[in-house]
This record gives sequence, C-alpha cells and structure tokens, in this order.
Amino acid sequence: MKDLRTSGKQVSAADAVALIRDGDTLATSGFVGIGFAENLAVALERRFLDTATPQGLTLVYAAGQGDGGERGLNHLAHPGLVAAVVGGHWGLCPKLQAMAVAGQIDAWNLPQGVLSHLFRDIAAGKPGHLSRVGLGTFVDPLHGGGKLNARTTTERVKRIELDGETFLFYKAFPIDVAFIRATTADVHGNLTMEREALTLESLAIAMAAHNSGGIVIAQVERLADAGALPPRQVKVPGVLVDCVVVAERPEYHWQTFAEPYSAAFAGEFRVPAASLPELPPSERKVIARRAALELTPNAVVNLGIGMPEGVAAVAAEEGVIDLMTLTAEPGVVGGIPAGGLNFGAAINTQAVIDQPYQFDFYDGGGLDIAFLGLAQADAEGNLNVSKFGPRLAGAGGFINISQNAQRVVFMGSFMAGAQRKFVQRVEHRTFAAAEALRRGQPVLYVTERGVFRLVDGGLELIEIAPGLDLARDLLAHMDFRPRVAADLRQMDAALFADAPMNLRERLTARPLAQRFAYDAQARIMYINFERLTVRTPADVAAVRAEIERHMAPIGERVWGVVNYDHFHLAPELEDAWGAMVSDMVARYYANVTRYTTSGFLRAKLGPALAKRGVAPHIYETAEEARRHVRG
Repeated sequence: MKDLRTSGKQVSAADAVALIRDGDTLATSGFVGIGFAENLAVALERRFLDTATPQGLTLVYAAGQGDGGERGLNHLAHPGLVAAVVGGHWGLCPKLQAMAVAGQIDAWNLPQGVLSHLFRDIAAGKPGHLSRVGLGTFVDPLHGGGKLNARTTTERVKRIELDGETFLFYKAFPIDVAFIRATTADVHGNLTMEREALTLESLAIAMAAHNSGGIVIAQVERLADAGALPPRQVKVPGVLVDCVVVAERPEYHWQTFAEPYSAAFAGEFRVPAASLPELPPSERKVIARRAALELTPNAVVNLGIGMPEGVAAVAAEEGVIDLMTLTAEPGVVGGIPAGGLNFGAAINTQAVIDQPYQFDFYDGGGLDIAFLGLAQADAEGNLNVSKFGPRLAGAGGFINISQNAQRVVFMGSFMAGAQRKFVQRVEHRTFAAAEALRRGQPVLYVTERGVFRLVDGGLELIEIAPGLDLARDLLAHMDFRPRVAADLRQMDAALFADAPMNLRERLTARPLAQRFAYDAQARIMYINFERLTVRTPADVAAVRAEIERHMAPIGERVWGVVNYDHFHLAPELEDAWGAMVSDMVARYYANVTRYTTSGFLRAKLGPALAKRGVAPHIYETAEEARRHVRG
C-alpha cells in the first residue's frame, strides 16, 4: 500500500478499504443511489469474501442506500462482516433487511433526520442529539426504542424531562470510518460536487469521523491539480479527507441508480415542466388529485416517495408548480422532485442544501404541508409505513416530516389488493396520532374511496367517492368503524374525470372572508369577486351569508363597489345569482356599482341583474365604478 504521507491521498479502492479494522463503526453517505460510494462498497465486499476481514462492523447510515436488489448497502450484507446496523431506512437493502429480521445482526431503525443531525453532534463532540422527533412512535423507548429484533438489547434512545417537557435523547458514538462521494478531488483531497444531484450529509459525516480520530475515504469521478478547484465550490475540505479513490468503472459512479448522468439533475439547465409525462387515469391519479386540492399558493411542500410523487405530476399537469415550493428531504428546494430510483433528485431546483440543514428546516416547522404514504392506519389514527411482518421498510424521514409539518396529508389506496389497510391496531407506529392531536396538527387520510380526518377519538370520514355505498364499499372493509361526519360530502366529481380539474383556478381563488374591505369614513364596502367561480347553489348561498356577515353589523345603508374581473358564473345559476344580488342591494346598500375588464362578462351579467331590477350597467374600470357609486 502507498505511503499516504509521501504519495498524496489518491489510492486504489482495495488499499483504501484495507484500512478498516475489525469492530469499526462505518458511516456511509447516500440517498437511494445518489451520493453513494458504490466502488468502496464493492471493494469492501471483495476484501471480506477474499480474506474474511474485517469482522464485526457497525454500519450507520441516515437515508436508504440501495436499489432494492444488489447495489448499495446490499454489498455489505454478509454474516460476519456486519454485526450491527443503525439505519434510517431499510426498504432498499433487502439483504441487510433479511439479516435483521432473522436476528443475525443487532438492528435499529432511527429517524433519518435524527441520524443526519447526530453526525453533526458527533462532529461537535456532543453527548448526543436532543429532539422531540419520535415521541409516541416505535423509536420512543415506551414503544421499543427503535430496536428491530429480540437480539438487539442496547438502548440508543432515552426519554428525558427538561423544563417540564419530554424529549428523546439519541446517544452519540464515535465514527471510525466514513465513506463519502464527490465529483472532483484535488491532490489535497478538497472535494467538489458539481455533477452530483445532492450534497447530502457528506460534510457532517467526514467531520464526525475526523473528530472521532477515524479516517475519511472519498470516492470521486475525477482528479484536479492543486489550486484548480474554486474554494466556494469545495463542499468537503481536504483537511478532513484521508483517502481519495477514483471510481474504477463508470457504473460505480452513476449519478443515481437509474441515471448515469442527467445535466438537469445537476442543475446545468431547466426542463420545461410541460414535457413531464402525465399520470394516466387510475386510482393513483384520483388520490393525487384529491391530495393536490390541499395545496395553497406560496406553500412549502414535502412529497414522500411512492404515491405522494403523484402530487408533483398533477401539479405539473395542472400548471401550478410555480405557485408553491416543492422540497425533498435530502436537500432539494424548489423544482420538481424525481421518482423511482431517481428519488431525491429534482429538476429546475432553486437550491440544493445539505441534508442536515433541510431537516433543521423541517423539524422547526418550516413545512406548510407534507404529502406522505398511507400503508396502514388504525382506529386511533396512528400510521404504519415501516414494518409489516417479515418486511422491514424503515421510517426514513417519515417521522421527522409527519411530526413537524404544519399540515400532513397521508395518501394511499383504500385496500392493498384483498388486504385491509384500516386495522384495529397498527403493527408498528410510525406516526403517533395522539402527538398530532396534542399539537393541534390537521391531518387528512386520502384514498380513492373516501377521505378521513383525524379528530379526538380517531378517524372521521368526511368525503365519499360518488356512487359508493358507505356500508358496502367502505365500512365493510375496515376493522373498526370510524366516525361519519354529519355533513358527509361526495368527493369532487372532477377528480374522476379525464379533463384537467382547473387546479390553478381553484388555488388562486381567494377565501370569501378576505374579499371584503369596508372604508368607514367613505361608507363604501369594497367587494372583490375577482377570479371567483360560482358553480353550485351552495356557492351562491355562501356568498349571501358572507355579505350578510359583513353588512349586518354596520347598521346603515352604505355604498358598494364590486370587482367582477375574471368572475365565472355557471349559466344555470344566473337567475339565482341575480335574485341574491337584488335582495342584498335592497337590504344593505344605497347604491352599488360594478366593474370588469371583460366585455363578455358585462354583456352576460348585465341582463341577469336587470332581470331582477338591479341596475345593469357594469363599468370597465375600478375608477369609473368608484366615481359613479354616489350617482
């Protein structure tokens, strides 16, 4: 092996992994296949198969790192090589998963965000990570402390009281070896990531290993001379890096496990959102559309893997991506998150930040809404997405995200084939309904057959799909009887239609309560019906009620100026609208003027008002309407 003190930091993969000792704790970076040092994993596997060393490693990783088959951490799933695993997500590593389920290794599942933060705390020499994340879930010591089998006895999580509040304390431990990945290294080991889709927790892991007295091994695609790398592009400084390994084969350094290289994922250019494929008509599209109705303009959003990915597809199809900021937990801010084995990457991003900082933002309540998978729900409203009999998926970032988003929408099919998903008690508690109720967090459960919300005492059915029978099609397939709302509504018919559901129009519609402004000095009530859509008699009734709510307390007749720009009235409601307006004018106003820039709407609405004895003239500008309101 080369003498690193005289020959620089570049070594072969075999020489790098030869530095790993029996019993070491190995931390690896990566998200699915993004940022994972595949060449180093292959070399470590080869060394073990050839020499039966090293033995008894403890493997630590935050996000799932694998392809669900052979790649990623599946290379390390050999009895004897690994003795213990502390992982954030297990579903992509079926070979490690099988060892954990069989009791061949000690195994823990801790939240992805907690582990990414724990790397920073280890780097800082702290005793551990203090957090509310995980309270009431399977990582809470009251429910197992994250341990995954009977063999596992070491406690890595403690409940503690601080100033009268309960927290979870995740214990720190030294990192002996770090596997990280970058695009380019110079001779000093400085690393840049210009062709990587994410930067992940590489810096935190490298710092944790270095400050633990361990070694940092970086896999790169290429080398640069000293001084060639712009300092501001260096993501991991060379002072933290001990060994640099240039990938021996192109397939060992693919950008993702599905994509050798995408310039769009690297942020080299922007892709037209219209070029993205639409979701075909299906139950999945119905669920994604219903979930998308919960979006609001300017919201910061997280989309989970699987079913929630459909929300991005619907948002692109409906042309509303620009109205919100989509994010993904490994560090993507803005743009459109990718799916499948590209999950974690995104196109048209605004920024890509390190994963621990993304979870700082999430844990602090920065997410306005999160859309996450619904695998199994119980009578209390708890959710399980992490463990089903012998199948161990793991929580990933689900616990951090579901616990701390301002609102959360769980999405999934009502049934899993013939298997029930709404059970009396979940097998593994990944989401704690009691904690959500304590925090006052709004929670929805969206399926293609109905929509539930979390209330005191469990689930309440608030919407049912058109044409379904409540008893036959829903209740008969649940292990418990949910509360049924007194005003149970039908799910919007547009969710099931082939045509777009005009989501942009729905999202940009202002709430009725925000459409009224009264100038007490001038005695003028300004009403803004801009972009308001009136589709049903209930819409007309809602407008009447809101006018009465604002006008009745004034106690005298006032002047009114109404904005009808881009107003839409269903043709069959013209008489009902005219009757409502006539009644409101007679009861509350000295005079009302109206305006819209739409000649078509002036021609259409004027006669409808005249038919009810209301002045039919509608002005073209707000200034004209104000000038003529007093006659």
